[in-house]
Amino acid sequence: MGFEPTSNAPVQETAILVGVITDTQTDFQTKEYLDELEFLAETAGARTMKKFIQRMHYTNSKTYVGSGKLDEIKAYIDENEIGMAIFDDELTPSQLRNVERHLNCKVLDRTNLILDIFAARAQTAYAKTQVELAQYQYLLPRLTRMWTHLERQRGGIGMRGPGESQIETDRRIILDKISRLKEQLKKIDKQMAVQRGNRGSLVRVALVGYTNVGKSTLMNLISKSEVFAENKLFATLDTTVRKVVFENLPFLLSDTVGFIRKLPHQLVESFKSTLDEVREADLLIHVVDISHPNFEEQLNVVKETLAEIKAGDKPVYLVFNKIDAYTYVQKAEDDLTPVTKENWSLDDLMNSWMYKENNPAIFMSAKEKMNLEKFRTDLYKMVAEISQGRYPFGNFLW
Repeated sequence: MGFEPTSNAPVQETAILVGVITDTQTDFQTKEYLDELEFLAETAGARTMKKFIQRMHYTNSKTYVGSGKLDEIKAYIDENEIGMAIFDDELTPSQLRNVERHLNCKVLDRTNLILDIFAARAQTAYAKTQVELAQYQYLLPRLTRMWTHLERQRGGIGMRGPGESQIETDRRIILDKISRLKEQLKKIDKQMAVQRGNRGSLVRVALVGYTNVGKSTLMNLISKSEVFAENKLFATLDTTVRKVVFENLPFLLSDTVGFIRKLPHQLVESFKSTLDEVREADLLIHVVDISHPNFEEQLNVVKETLAEIKAGDKPVYLVFNKIDAYTYVQKAEDDLTPVTKENWSLDDLMNSWMYKENNPAIFMSAKEKMNLEKFRTDLYKMVAEISQGRYPFGNFLW
């Protein structure tokens, strides 16, 4: 009697995605957000089987989508044995409870998914502590759905008296953990502030940008170091700082976590010290993926996030990266329809208001090293100018 060979490879989870087109969100934006959500799910290790979209004036306060759409989603999940449903916005505790009860499968929202990816990507003890704090802050108001089967008073020998329900016990445990994690982070923040203070004699440059735009590739190119870079969201979580010398001019270059739309506020708060690298930088290199169909919105998301963390007034060098991957639709000479942004060539973009308004800027490819020399020359001039203004009698040759 033979045995069937078994595989130890983990089975990939399947998921469906759910989004809504509201009065404040267009069809194009919703499709774009769900494409990004699919990329997030893929980064977390799930395979998207179907996307559900509903047009509404505003989301349903009880179930996010309407009851009819929820029934349609449940029928598809049951028929295809789908493991989880992922919603594009952060669900309230009651929405999460109601949807989970109706669909009878694992339910995640965008915030939960991003937190899960951050937890998987965190390498250092500091990053792990930051993510753990953000997860507990997210979990606290949602405890009720986790303990529905335990919502009863404890009793029995040794437990008589006022008693305490399981949910109250766990809320207290989580509050204690949040308090301890905050204390841990305060200590590490002080240590990191001292480290940053010790680097004060050098000009500090920080790479910022949307997630997956090529910051780490550019970091490797400038500093000739091996920073982890791959085509996934949030490949970089821990801030990496390298000393770089261009000719006779040394400066510090840091690669920071990528920004994203609807970045969970718990993460912004817990990653405060990581974002201090941006806040305390003398110059920001804002990297934009020019090949992305919606790069203008990504550019604005980063600008808004910089303003939110009080770094919006820094000098910025804008890098339109990935020109090697840029494509456009060339219009025929006899085509009299209006020109759209899909018809813009790189030359058109270079002559556009966006390029002129965001100077200094450059179009380049870090991966293919296209226009690299101009980038190095520009960066050298900017760093030298800051350094000369701060240390007019420094040891560097001007």
